[in-house]
Amino acid sequence: MPLTLTPLHGIPLIRQDDDLADILVAGLNASSIALEDGDILVVTSKIVSKAEGRMVDLATVTPSERAQELARQADKDPRVVELLLQESAEILRVRVGTIIVEHRLGFVCANAGIDHSNVSPTPDSPPQMYPFGEGLGEGLVLLLPLDPDASARAIREKIESKTGKRIGVMIIDSHGRAWRIGTVGVCIGLSGIPALVDERGWKDLFGYELKITVVGAADELAAAASLVMGQAAEGTPAAHVRGFPYPLREGSMKELLRPKDQDMFR
Repeated sequence: MPLTLTPLHGIPLIRQDDDLADILVAGLNASSIALEDGDILVVTSKIVSKAEGRMVDLATVTPSERAQELARQADKDPRVVELLLQESAEILRVRVGTIIVEHRLGFVCANAGIDHSNVSPTPDSPPQMYPFGEGLGEGLVLLLPLDPDASARAIREKIESKTGKRIGVMIIDSHGRAWRIGTVGVCIGLSGIPALVDERGWKDLFGYELKITVVGAADELAAAASLVMGQAAEGTPAAHVRGFPYPLREGSMKELLRPKDQDMFR
């Protein structure tokens, strides 16, 4: 079966306490897609964070001395740095414009995943002015979901209950990479799909037994989905996937985390 990724149409403005499962089912209907067993839904972390109320008004943030010190080093808003400290387990690198951290969820990323892009400038900004309820501004920032695996599981379970189909759900974000320039979509939460596929012991075309191949299947799919969903004003925060080439199973983002003693960049 070919792998097909289809952006979902008709996703409305996302607000706190919106039911993403209902919205995604409506998006499938608007896109003329009937769910089948083995399908996967990929959603951006932004709409999950908004539905879960993870938006913060910077006017309510008081930066600590540590935040002010890091802000001077990185030339960043000290209020954003204060939130970054609250969201991080460890500060790894600081340079102008960027602070690299180990996020409280365990992965390494820039600026703790705190995002200005596609977030309304003020809490009362007219939603019709911005793609799916967001715009570019300084008043509000968006934090990553508290527990993306749990968020994916809740969405999946409700959609499965509504449709009777066994599916997977994945939440993605855009991250940089240690070896290359450019951001790519990566998985930060999932339910019902494998994060890793261990191919050690499999045979190649010539009968050679694979010794070290472990595929980051969730990240591969996240990058592909990011291409059809876009990074800017496309207004497409969800995609449907059919033809995932591996069996579905319960998984966790934690499968993707490299142990510190194997991390050659720290």
